[in-house]
Amino acid sequence: MLLLLLLLLLLLLLLLLLLLLLPLLLLQLLLLLQQLLILLLLLLLLLLLLLQLLLLPLLLLLLLLLLLVLLLLLLLLLDAALFT
Repeated sequence: MLLLLLLLLLLLLLLLLLLLLLPLLLLQLLLLLQQLLILLLLLLLLLLLLLQLLLLPLLLLLLLLLLLVLLLLLLLLLDAALFT
């Protein structure tokens, strides 16, 4: 009976520890997501430069610029969410 109580107490302590560590894990995930977004933005900028050199249609260029702006906004929102 005592062993069962000790096991239950240990389980409760582990659960509490997990609840305390959860925000840190979420923060790590958000930071990773932010880094992936930055990488995506850099790749998109490179693609825009290449397209500029190839002189592709203006509409495609404008669409890519719009995507770039949307990604930047998403990055800013994520940044704001991280540091509040």
